Amino acid sequence: MTVLAPVPPATRHALPPAARRARRRSARLGLVAWCAGILFCLPAAWMVLTSLHSEPDAATSPPSLGAALTLDAYRAFFGAGGGVDPWPPLINSTTASVCSTLLVLVLALPAAYALSIRPVRKWTDVMFFFLSTKMLPAVAGLLPVYLFAKNAGMLDNIWLLVVLYTSMNLPIAVWMLQSFLADVPVSIIEAAQVDGARLPTVLVRIVAPVAAPGIAATALICFIFSWNEMLFARVLTGVTAQTAPVFLTGFVTSQGLFLAQLCAASVVVSLPVLAAGFAAQDKLVQGLSLGAVK
Repeated sequence: MTVLAPVPPATRHALPPAARRARRRSARLGLVAWCAGILFCLPAAWMVLTSLHSEPDAATSPPSLGAALTLDAYRAFFGAGGGVDPWPPLINSTTASVCSTLLVLVLALPAAYALSIRPVRKWTDVMFFFLSTKMLPAVAGLLPVYLFAKNAGMLDNIWLLVVLYTSMNLPIAVWMLQSFLADVPVSIIEAAQVDGARLPTVLVRIVAPVAAPGIAATALICFIFSWNEMLFARVLTGVTAQTAPVFLTGFVTSQGLFLAQLCAASVVVSLPVLAAGFAAQDKLVQGLSLGAVK
């Protein structure tokens, strides 16, 4: 029986020159990625830090990094000093974003199914039509929508925003879901149909679970677009249906810019989107990479 001599530690850890160069290149790229990530996060970190300063400290130039931290801006935002109540705009934004996202998914899933798994004739022309609806600048359709809402008595109505956000996000949702559903195996759908499953059952019990990462990614993007929309909300709403982005503009007044309160309000308004992204981060990564590798 032959006994092999142990490999010396220096030889065991020695790498070929090409491997060492690859490792150093990977380390440099990782360092660049970390620096870029920190650079992109700096504005958000600066916003959070400013929200924790008092108004005089937040307005100093250059900014005072070592100023005392306080929650006065958050107390003022939530109406501790007798200010405007922020909960109605936040509830309006939540209602418009959630309801429009659910409607988009209900309408886009069958459309994407027809364009991918059971493609209709000239489906590429249909896809281009969906894309062409996003080529019109939003401001170009503002006046017709305003006149329609005025004549229909729907100004300052949150359900008008739900319909608008649904129509605005539907084309991009169909485009995204079509690419995701194209990777769903047709064999499992045919097996379910052989067992007697109808189209609603196939969509809910077969297609939706398989394409769940793509559906989650689409829902999150539609939710973000709806939550951040301000142009139509600014023109079509007043007090009753005012949304959170419109509410933020109220901190820029003729008396001046309340920078600390504006940053505190921006942090609070950003939290729902960050929470939704954190909750769906695993599905989001799977959905955005779905179909990337065959």
